[in-house]
Amino acid sequence: MSTNGVASDLHPFGAASVGEAPERDDALVSAVVGAVELTGAHTGSVFLLSGDHRSLVVAASCGTPPSLLSGWRRIPVNSRLPVAEAYRRGRMVHLAGAEETMRRFPQLSVALPYPFGSASVPVRAGERTFGTLAVVWTARPDGTGLSRAQRRRLRSAADRLGTALDGLRARGAFGEYDERTPPVVVPLPSAPVIRVGLFDWNLDTGALTADDELCAIFGMPPREFDGRAATLAAMIEPADLPGFRSAARAAVQERHVLAHCLRIRDGRGGHHTVELWGRMPESPDGLEASAHLIGAVLDSGSRMAAVAAIERLADGFFTLSPDGRLAYANHSLETLLRVRLDELLGRRPWDVLPWLADPVYEDRYRAALVSQQPVSFLVRHPSDKWLVFSLHPGAQGMTGWAAPVRQPVPAETGPGAILTEGGPPASWSPPPAAPRVGSLYRVLTLGSALTEAVTAHEVFEAVAEQLLPAFGGQKLAITVVEERRLRLLDQRGYSKHFLARFEGTPLHARLPVTDALTSGAPLFVESREELLETYPGIMVSPSNSWAFLPLIASNRPVGVCLLGFDDVHRFPDEERGVLTALGGLIAQALERARLYDAEFALARGLQNALLPHRLPTLPGLGVTGRYLPGTRGMDIGGDWYDVIPTGDEVALIVGDVEGHNVAAAAAMGQLRSAVRAFATAGHRPSDVVANTNRLHMDLDPALLASCCYARLHPRSGVVRIVRAGHLPPLLRLPDGQAEILDVPGGPLLGIDAAAHFPETELRLVPGSVLALYTDGLIERRDSDIGSDVDRLRASLARMGGGGLEDLADALLRSACRSADRVDDIALLLTECAPPPRTRTKPTCAHAGSGPTP
Repeated sequence: MSTNGVASDLHPFGAASVGEAPERDDALVSAVVGAVELTGAHTGSVFLLSGDHRSLVVAASCGTPPSLLSGWRRIPVNSRLPVAEAYRRGRMVHLAGAEETMRRFPQLSVALPYPFGSASVPVRAGERTFGTLAVVWTARPDGTGLSRAQRRRLRSAADRLGTALDGLRARGAFGEYDERTPPVVVPLPSAPVIRVGLFDWNLDTGALTADDELCAIFGMPPREFDGRAATLAAMIEPADLPGFRSAARAAVQERHVLAHCLRIRDGRGGHHTVELWGRMPESPDGLEASAHLIGAVLDSGSRMAAVAAIERLADGFFTLSPDGRLAYANHSLETLLRVRLDELLGRRPWDVLPWLADPVYEDRYRAALVSQQPVSFLVRHPSDKWLVFSLHPGAQGMTGWAAPVRQPVPAETGPGAILTEGGPPASWSPPPAAPRVGSLYRVLTLGSALTEAVTAHEVFEAVAEQLLPAFGGQKLAITVVEERRLRLLDQRGYSKHFLARFEGTPLHARLPVTDALTSGAPLFVESREELLETYPGIMVSPSNSWAFLPLIASNRPVGVCLLGFDDVHRFPDEERGVLTALGGLIAQALERARLYDAEFALARGLQNALLPHRLPTLPGLGVTGRYLPGTRGMDIGGDWYDVIPTGDEVALIVGDVEGHNVAAAAAMGQLRSAVRAFATAGHRPSDVVANTNRLHMDLDPALLASCCYARLHPRSGVVRIVRAGHLPPLLRLPDGQAEILDVPGGPLLGIDAAAHFPETELRLVPGSVLALYTDGLIERRDSDIGSDVDRLRASLARMGGGGLEDLADALLRSACRSADRVDDIALLLTECAPPPRTRTKPTCAHAGSGPTP
């Protein structure tokens, strides 16, 4: 029989359902179960990349209960979670225990404040990354994680899965996988609880066909069994045989099911009890069948005795499935909790008993489940009696014990107080406001991302990156309130033509977006029919479900966040609560960002007014300048540059006032005006800088400044340079070499009114490029200034093959790639007698941040 035929036969409907890929599912199950066994973990999961490449979605899980999967069903690719980081970085993220998890992923530790270790490894094949394979294990006392061999085996398992998935993809057998595809959930491998042996017994001839398991139950090697019922009967306790034979004959004659208990001797003077079940087979073609039984022997070992023993105890004992549902409870628990067992079995206790509904109790269960460590805690019964609960987790579920507290409990004891060995109850209660850890993590993650968002558009990007993949939405739009009307801030997934029709909507219009804002309550619409019923005639987008979140900060309407779903989406109560909370976070961040945008526009306007709007066109020279702010909000830098024609010569100046505030900008404006006045008056370069220094001192400066001033004669190439505490200029020669000009300098401006500023004269050959700049262009953290200047020199030599504009853009791009840059940048490049070339408009993405020639 072919593999496809087997798969078809196994399916309950005889054929694979839509979207099902049996080979893919088999590969996922094999990988996740193998990862757990290889590493000794108690949980393993495979996350695959969603179709829109924005999320990692749980595709298979081993040992993880569905109740925990729901909170982590989708993980944004850009989130700060080990699973996402392993996918992005392409290498394993190994967290030995709680301490390392807290240090590297603090938000995860807040959402899951339990001791555990984890490892996440990318699932790849060649250049393609399909997702991540992750395992979780019980934290070890010595703080160690997986061994090198275990990590190597885990990487191998992920690589094998990647190769298998890539092969399926190439053959078109990968199937349709997206976040709507339900995950494959498999239990942890374990030894069977009950052994079952099968038989076919002909009562007329005494012949008996038995499988290997039945022989093992009777303590006989399968190859030694001779196929006779008498051989097995010899292993049965003699006193049980007459009653069993009588029951078997009655079952055959009356054609009913045989159910009988037998004691099997073990050869050491002892015995164990088994159950035998059998029935008469249906006779073919209505013919009378021979007298024989087919059935099974069930050996529960000592488990039935254990259950009987537990039933005799006065304290309550129970078992919970990995999903937290009550699988067994003795009758003493029924008496202790004062509730019928049929009301509890198959359900979570905290969902049934109101006095166990405090989230702190569920958190105790979750702590034991995730950490796989026992936990004992106190519960207050409505009768004002205290009960002690103890949970002992294992691979297949959890065993619990409950009993009355027989000693006084301190009055200040709170619900869920943990019992410490040899001491009083210790209160350890994580915030009970978030009933699910996945929900708490979403709030923390978006809150963290919003704290880093400065502008309104950065707020939108943070919301889009976190909200869409976390809740499975496909469309997002944020509108803001301006003059009692809604204006679109930004959108993702919608057509611009559709949203343009709602631009400028007044707040009094009857639309879901305005109703949510004016009422202050979020609006959740789960179907198009529901939307059209409430708002007849409304223009409907291609979505099928919507969440309209009002953004209100300080009791003022800020805007509306609209989340759209392509498919019908149900909003459970918990999800509605989380989205409502996130709406408040978004509103606060958006209000702050809009204030920043206004401040930034004002600051940039003031700073641009102090810088030259256009550089002069000079015969025989090519000149270009760049300014790039490194400040935010009302912080204004003091960097500047200027080009001043002075008859046959031209004055070039780059300066830097310390600080980033209005005072720095004011001092910069004064110095620029002073240099321009003294240069235009025809003073020597050294006198220009000296006079500027004295004027700066006369104005009682609170800030120091540096500058590099040069006067260049284009026809001769003679340049005279003066430095006042500033970085040395650089010179790129026509042959491509670049050098640092050794120009003596004086002190910073504003230190000594009588300071002397030496003047150095050089001659530039045609085609040379003189570079004046401020320290924002070169400074790097943990690097000395000499190395920084030399790195710029090397960049000037390497990038100078094109035009002057391209060179300026390239130098700025190189500086902007550094994550350490926090200072302003001023750059002035001058090319002496450049060869003829077509001048191009600046293409640097940053050139628009400040004036360009």
